[in-house]
Amino acid sequence: MSESYILIVGCGRLGSLLAERLSTDENSIVVIDMDETAFEKLPGTFSGFTVLGDATELSVLEHANIDKADYLFVVTEDDNTNLMIAQVAREIFEVPNVMARVFDPRREALYSEFRIATVCPTKLSAQAFLDGLAKAPTSQPA
Repeated sequence: MSESYILIVGCGRLGSLLAERLSTDENSIVVIDMDETAFEKLPGTFSGFTVLGDATELSVLEHANIDKADYLFVVTEDDNTNLMIAQVAREIFEVPNVMARVFDPRREALYSEFRIATVCPTKLSAQAFLDGLAKAPTSQPA
């Protein structure tokens, strides 16, 4: 990815890791979170900006210059919040690349209707367990 303007909503474990990895690639990174202490998860090497506020509010997104965003990653802990922010970014601000975390696999179809790419940790974890089961040696009777 060449130099891009990237917004990350949610500065938990996932959001801070994304910010850390993406800020090393000469991207302009802005992380939004409602909890000021969440920004403590960002490494000392983080070269981006932080915005304290509720990303469901248009004024907060505007303060973060969402109109310049090439990418938006919405990774809060709440599926409804993620969908709402992603939908606003796609429909109102016309952000070209929007991705959201969705915990409930049954909700992925709804995100798809709004042309929002998803990552579902529940499905990824289930698949990893199934892959591990398939690779596990069968136990032999003693």
